[in-house]
Amino acid sequence: MQRVLIANRGEIAVRILRTLHEMGIHGVAIYSEADQTALHVLLSDQAFPIGPEEARQSYLNIERIIQVAKESGADAIHPGYGFLSENPTFAEEVQKAGLVFIGPSPEAMQRMGDKVEARRVAEKAGVPVIPGTSEGFLDVDDALDAAQRIGFPVLLKARMGGGGKGMRVVRNEHELKTLFPMASDEALKAFGDGRIYIEKFIESPRHVEVQILADHHGNVVYLGERECSVQRRHQKVLEESPSPALTESLRKDMGEAAVALIREAGYTNAGTVEFLLDEQGRFYFLEVNARLQVEHPVTEMRFGLDLVQLQILVAMGERLPFRQKDLTPHGHAIEARIYAEDPYRNFLPSPGTIRFLVEPGGPGIRVDSGIYAGYTVPVYYDPILSKVIAWGKDRKEALTRLERALKDYLLLGIATNLPFHHHLLQHSDLQSGDYTTRILENFQMPEPEGREAIPAAIVVQTTQPPSPTRAQGKSGISRWRSVGFPASKPWEDW
Repeated sequence: MQRVLIANRGEIAVRILRTLHEMGIHGVAIYSEADQTALHVLLSDQAFPIGPEEARQSYLNIERIIQVAKESGADAIHPGYGFLSENPTFAEEVQKAGLVFIGPSPEAMQRMGDKVEARRVAEKAGVPVIPGTSEGFLDVDDALDAAQRIGFPVLLKARMGGGGKGMRVVRNEHELKTLFPMASDEALKAFGDGRIYIEKFIESPRHVEVQILADHHGNVVYLGERECSVQRRHQKVLEESPSPALTESLRKDMGEAAVALIREAGYTNAGTVEFLLDEQGRFYFLEVNARLQVEHPVTEMRFGLDLVQLQILVAMGERLPFRQKDLTPHGHAIEARIYAEDPYRNFLPSPGTIRFLVEPGGPGIRVDSGIYAGYTVPVYYDPILSKVIAWGKDRKEALTRLERALKDYLLLGIATNLPFHHHLLQHSDLQSGDYTTRILENFQMPEPEGREAIPAAIVVQTTQPPSPTRAQGKSGISRWRSVGFPASKPWEDW
């Protein structure tokens, strides 16, 4: 494999490029009109325009992407995550074009992407599943009959796709009649399939996922688990490994269940089997993410592996270089996702130009980033900017390092969710590790005080370096006293 096209953008495209370069493989980037100066374009060996700003005409344009792959002389395509990464039609078209798709087969992806079919596979593999329907619905009356058989509360979920799209918690008949059309319409727009399936809603679960790897020679392993219960609007915002809730026995049971399911599905390459863990310690199959996960660095930090490299080697037909007995994790890792959104304005997207940037480092810190000072964050795509991952010999050290790293993260010009993470890390349940997916239900950002209202960790005059005189706010967010910063000047002017 000499040349790989990355069918993605942002921090994940940069992440993949770096592994390709280490392997001596040329990395080919694609970019929309909004991404001409994006970091993944600047770091690539070749870069090709793919279309207008809208994702449907660029990063979701299968025909154009494959055309560019051929023009560039690429041998393979890596889909990253999001966009076309779990689209079996894309994987099939890549193979038809004589290229290698770095991911599972179209058939396995189709099987696991269909929530109802995935349930059937899990049941056949002997994996516990949440009570639910064996089909998806388009008609609200059919959905109501199913919900009444299962018993309220129930969860409406898109039959195809994930990421919280088409998902609604329904507690009674009236809510179902109101929310079902909304969920179906959202699923149709996001995945081209408006069918909704229904499962029993488990109150206060933990969301725990197991990372798996499978080659084409029958070898399947699991690489520990990741705790993903800190979610806002069904989107993960902080992940850690190992899960504070799992015993060694439960960890082994979940890992072996994930492997059994993957074998039954005939799945190869990297993937994630997601489970819900109830208050009694019982786990239930949730879904399979047939791709690399945003939070994969957490696993890499504990196992000392490069999952992207392993994806590529498996796609090339090589055997996994280890067996389950060879895999020993070390320490604790936690990841915080950094988004271009304003936590003081209900997390509204915050596109714009980054005027100043210093990303954290130091012992145990890794930053996967797709930004630089002077880069303009576009409004058209997911607002993720970077991920800060902290490793420590134990959970306490990992939390301490993450807190320090987030305070060291200096970004000016746009609002980010850095203040949110600062306050989240002080949450008593997060500190203790005793939390569920409801941890953020009543979480409130405190009113910003003084310069904490500015969406950055630091205030810097553009012509001078910051003064080392401390100006510590109550929340610990403000790190430096501003130098000549006019208090009356609107933040947007800087």
